[in-house]
Amino acid sequence: MKKQILPGVIAVPGIAILLMACQPSSDLTQKGPLDDKLETLIDQASSGQGKAFYQLPESTDYTRIPQDPKNPVTAEKVALGELLFHETALSQHPMKIISFGTYSCASCHHAKAGFQACVPQGIGDGGVGFGQNGEARAINSQYQGSEVDVQPVRSPSALNIAYQTNILWNGQFGATGVNTGTEAAWTKGTPKEKNTLGFQGVETQAIAGQDVHRLNMKASAFQGNATYKELFKKAFNDNWTNDAQTAINAGMAIAAYERTLLSTRAPFQRWLKGEAGALSSEEKEGAILFFGKAGCAQCHNGPALNTMKFYALGMSDLTDGAPSGKAVVVQADPTKAEHKGRGGFTGRAEDMYKFKVPQLYNLKDSPFYGHGASFRTIEEVITYKNAAVAQNANVPKTQLAAEFKPLNLSTADMQKIASFIRNGLYDPELMRYVPKSLPSGAAFPNNDPVSRSQLGF
Repeated sequence: MKKQILPGVIAVPGIAILLMACQPSSDLTQKGPLDDKLETLIDQASSGQGKAFYQLPESTDYTRIPQDPKNPVTAEKVALGELLFHETALSQHPMKIISFGTYSCASCHHAKAGFQACVPQGIGDGGVGFGQNGEARAINSQYQGSEVDVQPVRSPSALNIAYQTNILWNGQFGATGVNTGTEAAWTKGTPKEKNTLGFQGVETQAIAGQDVHRLNMKASAFQGNATYKELFKKAFNDNWTNDAQTAINAGMAIAAYERTLLSTRAPFQRWLKGEAGALSSEEKEGAILFFGKAGCAQCHNGPALNTMKFYALGMSDLTDGAPSGKAVVVQADPTKAEHKGRGGFTGRAEDMYKFKVPQLYNLKDSPFYGHGASFRTIEEVITYKNAAVAQNANVPKTQLAAEFKPLNLSTADMQKIASFIRNGLYDPELMRYVPKSLPSGAAFPNNDPVSRSQLGF
């Protein structure tokens, strides 16, 4: 009797060799109707540029990463910046000596929270603890609320920050882009004065943030550390004779590193590069709604699904006393200029209560949304935008964006969009952007005793 040979099997005397594992999965390569529909909508949303318009460059492809001409991204700067961003030993100007050497840039923007804080209000100086993903960061009991280093709005993500020419919810940092013509608002003696250096926002914030967040990145901070001295020399040929220039160089290195924080391994990015099975059917249906019926891409567009535009959507502000993990929100009273969004920076009536469109990758890493952390789930944000009923009574109805209108999405539609955002835009490997150790040997992103214990140092 003649033996039947199954498809995908080679018959060798006494041996059956399966080839199935060696063949590409049709789930990964074969497109279907949902893929075709999504491609059509993406082509429309990108004005004919297609899938390539939404592809993020690899983090080492420096020629394709958006960057400041005054600060070209190099491997040497990135290597230095990665360490400086996480270096807790540079926290040398705390309000109280107990916090000396205990915090870093990454205290409020760390990989486990999608380069956010995992609490509504990131805490630098005056913070204690970490937990598993930053959710247990709280105010040190030895600090008064007025003494801690916090901002009166939710800590924004540093992920995909290369696609922002101007930084913060109000876009106040950066001498170019949307800040061209705002020189009168670059108030002397404030962090905004750093705009006079002429850099884009990522660099300006990295330089201005050193004083704001009580860090020391002057030459004196690195004396005696041969590793940092060599890294600075490779990146800038820094000769350690100018404190101010070394601080600027440190900011430039941090900015170069931040520009490489790209969520290239998210399923949507894999789908854009031809891996049809990277997105589930529900995620594809959500993406079709995102780029189609729901109109999300009218504001959330480009590789990071953000824009440098500002809109008033009537979301609530961060307010004093609100719960923030184990801590409470402080220094966020209603008189803060930050609560007025872009208008708080420019002073222009037409800019009042308008906030920058944020990027949308890795949102599930930090369960707080909106500039005031007034939403706890992605579904809540989508439901809010679908209903288009403002939360914040301080925002005049005449100031609300024309795009803020009922979308008439069904519950099923909203769930599909949430699935696309939560899972399709999620890069699970952000720890690749974290150093294994620091030249100082300190723990990071925090180095207080509680954090050290929780982080396993």
